[in-house]
Parts: sequence; structure tokens; C-alpha cells
Amino acid sequence: MNSTLLPTDIVGGSFWLMSMAMIGAAVFFLLERNKVDSRWHTTMTLLGVVMLVSAIFYYYITNMWVSTGTAPIMLRYVDWILSHSMQVVLFYVVLTAVTRVSSALFWRLLIGSLVMVIGEFLGAAGYMSATLGFIIGVIGWLYILGELYMGEAGRANSESGNEATNTAFNGLRLILTIGWAIYPLGYFINNLGGGVDINSMNIIYNLSDFLNKIIFGFVIYSAATSDTKATTN
Repeated sequence: MNSTLLPTDIVGGSFWLMSMAMIGAAVFFLLERNKVDSRWHTTMTLLGVVMLVSAIFYYYITNMWVSTGTAPIMLRYVDWILSHSMQVVLFYVVLTAVTRVSSALFWRLLIGSLVMVIGEFLGAAGYMSATLGFIIGVIGWLYILGELYMGEAGRANSESGNEATNTAFNGLRLILTIGWAIYPLGYFINNLGGGVDINSMNIIYNLSDFLNKIIFGFVIYSAATSDTKATTN
């Protein structure tokens, strides 16, 4: 194998670009933390940690790809179990910055995210049937969406009276609805639908991470800066 990425290596290039993008996003959000109102500090810190976790994963997987020419989809669950859980919890953290929500919401969102990722991991790894893993994963995802649309989180957002947070919450919720659909869909294709070329799947997952993580982060950043300006004016 080559010791460096080649110009024609699209898969490796997408890994490398995402590694750089995640590192840049992590540094940006952590540096911008002190430029927003103090009630957004926890949100920005957690956002930076999400990007840092994914940056480490992409750095590792890029080196693996260059060294071996392989990048197993299963390794992504190491990233997802951490980053997806923190992203879902960010809905709770965002809401606590502008309104009162119960601590039980934190645990419901966290458990829902863990059910989604761990269910799919167990099915993909063969610890349970692939079909059961898919069902459990979808149940976890739908539970999160139910909480965000019809549960306490959705109601708290509607009643917060904060325009910036309301806009951000709706945008983030849309990303979890549309962008995160790639995860159960990818699982189904890989484990129940006959599978596709793993290189193509890696590129698709890399592109979806740009939306589901980096754009997700900038939606929150936009809300934090808008709310800070409204507070200081």
C-alpha cells in the first residue's frame, strides 16, 4: 500500500477532508465559546467536544485507509456512540440556556440515542439478528423524534419565547429527521438489503457527517450569537 494519499483516491481524500473539517470546527467552536453569552458556554463546549471526538475518529480512519486500504463501517459505531449521544443531549442543553426543562428529559434523550446506536451495532456485529438490530435502532431514532416534535422538548421550545433558539431547534430537528435517516437506511442496505460497495458507502457517510455534525454545529452557533446580540442590545 501507499504511505500517502494519491490524487485519485476519492475515498481517502474524503476521509482526510473530514478530518481537517472536524478539527477546524472543534477549534472554532471552542474559541468562540467566550464570545457568546455565558448561558451558552456549556452548549459551545459540548459542541466543540463532539467535533473533537469525530476529528480523532477521522484521523484514525484516514491512517488506516492509507496503511491498509480498508475502512470498515463497523468502526464508525465507536464515533457514533459518543458523538450522536452528545448531539442529542445538546437539544437539552440548548433548551436549558433559555427555558426550564426537567432533568428527566436529559436521560430520555440520552437513552434514546444509545438505543439507536447500540441496537444497530449489536445487529451489525452479529450479537443479535440484523433485523432485530434494525428494529431497535429505528425505535430509538423515532423515540428521539417523538420527544423533539411532540414531547417535552418540543413543547419547551414552543413555549420558550426565544426566537433564536426556536429557529435553531427547528433546524436541528430537521437535520435529525432528514439527515439522520441515512443511518438506519445505510444499516438496512448493508445488513438486510444485500449491501453496496463499501467505498461508496464510506463517501456517503462522510458527506452526511458534514451535514449532520458540522452544519448541525453552525446552526447552534448561529442561535448563540443571535441570542447574545439580542441580550446585549
